[in-house]
Amino acid sequence: MNKDKKKSIVFIFFTAVLWSTGGMLIKLVNLNPIAIAGYRSIFAALLISFFIRRSAFRFSWNKVLGAISYTAMVILFVSATKATTAASAILLQYTSPVYIAILGGWLLKEKATVKDWVVIFFVIIGMVLFFMDDISSGSLKGNILAVLSGVAMALNAIFMRREKDADPLENVFWGCILTILVAIPFMVKYVPDINGWAGIGLLGIFQLGLPYILYAKAIKHITALQSTFLGLIEPLLSPVWVFLTIGELPGLMSVLGGVVVLTSVTIGCIKPKNHSASEMLQQQSS
Repeated sequence: MNKDKKKSIVFIFFTAVLWSTGGMLIKLVNLNPIAIAGYRSIFAALLISFFIRRSAFRFSWNKVLGAISYTAMVILFVSATKATTAASAILLQYTSPVYIAILGGWLLKEKATVKDWVVIFFVIIGMVLFFMDDISSGSLKGNILAVLSGVAMALNAIFMRREKDADPLENVFWGCILTILVAIPFMVKYVPDINGWAGIGLLGIFQLGLPYILYAKAIKHITALQSTFLGLIEPLLSPVWVFLTIGELPGLMSVLGGVVVLTSVTIGCIKPKNHSASEMLQQQSS
């Protein structure tokens, strides 16, 4: 294993660990979720702006639609994390390969295989277990938002793949800018206190901006499959940080659903056709 590859694996590992703190920090910041998404994006955009390529901006619908889906993804994820458990929010977002497989044939001309549909079947079973838990926990709204964030995550990945020559950081940068614009009315109405600013700063710099910078450097030297497996550290660690800080525990059915979803996604990433699902899964996170 060469030096660049070793370094990239370390980068992806820390990327996943930093991403995994999102649920904890969102739970700790007492503020409207859309306002959180907007303020967080300010910090992330400022940091990322120092690392994006200084090339002339070239308009493309894939870039525009990618920014829109990115904005939907982050706003829905923050909203979901506020409305349900952090475990449910992140694990349901990681059902995105299901939507990639379904939409890929239309938007990417990459048809799902029989194996893909088997994985989708088991992921849907996992999702049903989550929603069975909601009958008693009252977090149905949060889980619906989490599922929608997974759809947005899949669309963001698809449009990034269609824009094959795009700089991943540029895509994230414009997504952050659009998020800020959408969130302005909420940011004006809901202003964080000192503790809130600290949490939002951590979210923007260390949970979003820095991980994307590390990811953009790492993905040049390791395979999509390796990045996917390392990236699965995020949904595993996210509930742990939330439990350690605020004592939040998901219900038994949600735990079972999470095991089914993560196992299915992992199996689905083994020898993926054209690397499609595994490559796109890591093109964005919450």
